[in-house]
Amino acid sequence: MKKTAVIIITTFLIAFLLGGAYIADQQGTNLWAAIKGEPEKEVVVEYGNNIATAAVLPSGAMDIADMVEKATPAVVNIKSKVRSTSIADNPFFNDPFFREFFGDNYNFSPQYQTGIGTGFIITSDGYILTNQHVIENAASVTVQLNGKNEELPARVVGQDRDLDLAVLKIEGSNYPVLKLGDSNKMRVGEWVVAIGQPYGLDHTVTTGVISAKGRPISIEDRNYKNLIQTDAAINPGNSGGPLLNLKGEVIAINTAVNATAQGIGFAIPTDTVHEVLQDLIKGKVIVRPFLGISMTDVNDEVRQELNLSSSTQGVVVVEIVRGTAAEKAGVKAMDVITAIDGTVITSAEGLQEIVSDHKVGDTITLDILRDGKQISLTAALQAKPQ
Repeated sequence: MKKTAVIIITTFLIAFLLGGAYIADQQGTNLWAAIKGEPEKEVVVEYGNNIATAAVLPSGAMDIADMVEKATPAVVNIKSKVRSTSIADNPFFNDPFFREFFGDNYNFSPQYQTGIGTGFIITSDGYILTNQHVIENAASVTVQLNGKNEELPARVVGQDRDLDLAVLKIEGSNYPVLKLGDSNKMRVGEWVVAIGQPYGLDHTVTTGVISAKGRPISIEDRNYKNLIQTDAAINPGNSGGPLLNLKGEVIAINTAVNATAQGIGFAIPTDTVHEVLQDLIKGKVIVRPFLGISMTDVNDEVRQELNLSSSTQGVVVVEIVRGTAAEKAGVKAMDVITAIDGTVITSAEGLQEIVSDHKVGDTITLDILRDGKQISLTAALQAKPQ
């Protein structure tokens, strides 16, 4: 009896170990298939009435080196020339009396500053996506293809300063392209690869993971609302370059780096790009609604300064832009905007989001606290100045 029990237990253990080895072997096969870009397979193993399913990687994932080799030809270097303010721009040198007195020796040539950035080709006939700040106010823009020495002249087709996006066009055909992926499907912790020319170092590759999504940051007068944060190294010159997933798809455009910290870079997700890409390619001017105020959040310091109750939320109007919807509606400096169309305002960012959800010409109702009294004003939104 004991001998029979030992045989049964031994047989069960061998079967269990063989089953475990089968699972491990199938998981290893799936991992290799995912890396090689083969369709994903779901492994199902049965233990009597129990079923176990092995986890798999997304299909189409590639080895990083293979992915970079395929993606690099579509990544381009961008050089822009912006006219700089110099002595030649001094109005005295354009005065005919001054020029007659001092002679023509003071005919200075315009001075230019050169900026660099990165971009990537999105259509085979030469449309290129990059950051708007890479080409802002540029007198001329040139593009250098991977492995080429010559610089091709590029035309700025469309640009959106608010979203920091621009589309360029170079002449030619049969260019390699990068596909725009779905940034919404990316998860925090997934691997990403950045390609660009940081500090002019041509086609530099850095890797990292997605550290966070939906980050709002402000750089000078630009307010970014929905950025992907990554620890892949992003430096000056990377701007406009692709942030790629392991399938070689662009899931964001490298945009900014936190100068005071290491391993914190930001990129514009492709779901933001899709909102305006077709309009940019067609050269359409992106028109956005504009209220016309500068503002600050209501906090404890503001409440004390304006003698507001501790429960007051909203934004304080600091300045009114002349000729805008706010001025025409009768909004004044030091007004506290507490709601728009019944939606409570808790921050300047929240107010901007509400306004941006409207169209030019829409009428909105502002609930305002002025000198301790609650009033309502109606404003017809105008187009934001370009």
